[in-house]
Amino acid sequence: METAQDTADAYRELIEIGIALSSERDPARLRERILMEAKAFTNADAGTLYLKHKGQELIFQIVRNDTLGIAMGGTSGVPIDLPPVPLTTPDGQPNLRNVASYCAVTGEIVNVADAYCETDNLDFSGTQEFDRRFGYRSRSFLSVPLKNHNGYVIGVLQLINAKDALGKVVPFREEIVPMVSALASQAAVSIDNRILIEELKQLLDAFIAVIAAAIDTKSPYTGGHCQRVPVLTEMLVRAACESKDAPFAGFDLSEEEWYELRVACWLHDCGKVVTPEHIVDKATKLEAIYDRIHEIRMRFEVLKRDAEIAMLKGLLAGGNGDKLRADYEATCATLDEEFAFIGECNVGGEYMAPDKVERLKKIAERTWTRTLSNRIGISYAEKKRRDAILERPLPVEEKLLEDRYDHISPREGLRLSAEGNPWGFTLKAPEREANLGEIYNLSISRGTLTEEDRYRINEHMAQTIVMLESLPWPRHLRRVPEYAGGHHEKMDGSGYPRGLKREQMSLPARVMAIADIFEALTAADRPYKPPKTLSQSIRIMKSMVRDGHIDPDLFQLFLASGVYKEYAKQFLKPEQIDAVDLEGVLAAA
Repeated sequence: METAQDTADAYRELIEIGIALSSERDPARLRERILMEAKAFTNADAGTLYLKHKGQELIFQIVRNDTLGIAMGGTSGVPIDLPPVPLTTPDGQPNLRNVASYCAVTGEIVNVADAYCETDNLDFSGTQEFDRRFGYRSRSFLSVPLKNHNGYVIGVLQLINAKDALGKVVPFREEIVPMVSALASQAAVSIDNRILIEELKQLLDAFIAVIAAAIDTKSPYTGGHCQRVPVLTEMLVRAACESKDAPFAGFDLSEEEWYELRVACWLHDCGKVVTPEHIVDKATKLEAIYDRIHEIRMRFEVLKRDAEIAMLKGLLAGGNGDKLRADYEATCATLDEEFAFIGECNVGGEYMAPDKVERLKKIAERTWTRTLSNRIGISYAEKKRRDAILERPLPVEEKLLEDRYDHISPREGLRLSAEGNPWGFTLKAPEREANLGEIYNLSISRGTLTEEDRYRINEHMAQTIVMLESLPWPRHLRRVPEYAGGHHEKMDGSGYPRGLKREQMSLPARVMAIADIFEALTAADRPYKPPKTLSQSIRIMKSMVRDGHIDPDLFQLFLASGVYKEYAKQFLKPEQIDAVDLEGVLAAA
């Protein structure tokens, strides 16, 4: 006879079990604990936990039998190879013969005193076969549906062979069924919460992967960058965790911190979604949506036709044919040479000398005649810029190369000021959003990017931080913006977008800076440069250590641990993997 004290103790135990279940985070341990607590609570000899799969079947999650010493599933049991229990029959009807499927389909608790006696409505042939096979005797069954907070059955908890104080198998007491039902409800909510958390994590991971893939796909020349940087970052962070020497001795990451780092790695360039691909992929100085060298070539063609027409008119007028032809050929030769020079300027390079800029400006003074309106068939935005000045009457004489007013786009992007800069960015925005001036672009001293272009590219870091810091990160992911937003900072504070120094950056953020640089140096998918070899890349990075740009301790670990070679085997072309004077570099570093 159960007393009021027994009932109070049972409820107290039930509350303690509920608290314990709510604090369990590992799904396998959670399922195991649910079954073991339910067995202990009911003094059952055996038990099974099923979960629904795609609403079509029950999958065994964990099986325990104390008498037979069977432990399958969970954290310590052998893998379960038992077949799933279908929730429908072959003809599509609900499967109401199996006790577990009946419980799942109807949502009802089933309390069977003896499986060998109650066989009219339920089929226990599988249970009886199990008993014959293992020499067991299954008698009492208590099958309880696991209902989540919406009342949806997500699984079934099945307890077998309740025992009394003397160890004799007895039916499950009716008065304990409500408490087991309450325990099952707590278990269902705990399982459902873990499933929901796992599904949300999978959704976050998939969403992050989609963003990273979209960024890489946006530019065919950087495909794989967002995949390779996380791999290299993890390699170097793992080397730091495994190092027993200063300054990394004692450094380690928990499972949650590793996940936080991976999320940051995958999102480290998410701000590039706002960077126009024609700037990211700008392979020549005049390239915008297309390479405008073709417009300039046509103007030279017009000048050559004009020279030919002038010669023919002179011949018709009775002029000196030899002189006219000589002048025409000389003019064409000069135009050919000048266009070749402009083409050379357009390609870009390490340095454009001032005398070349002066020659470019001199060539630009040539004029050609335009007879067609430049206000017809253009976009609304371009027409708006051109209409700022009245159109001159046609035909009109224009310079061969110009920095026109309609080449200028006013600033509309991220403009930072003391009042509008809560992120602490030190990036200085140019006055103009874009400047497509022909002389201005062809005069770029190094590479192919103007000041405006370079800002648009560097701005992706600011946009990355703005985007990531606007998200409501849970506690275990709150360092994602810091990790992801620091890979263009330099140890001496001369980097961007915040001008952070080494001591202001976490170790993972400094690692990501090295990973981003090494990947960029060795990448074989850039339009503006060939990939560097291992020795070239490490030599460049050694100079970056000397100049205070990258962390010297991490660079030494990068080399001494062999991370650079491990990465090279996976991602570099065979011809890039050359000999590295490791001892010399380490000594110099």
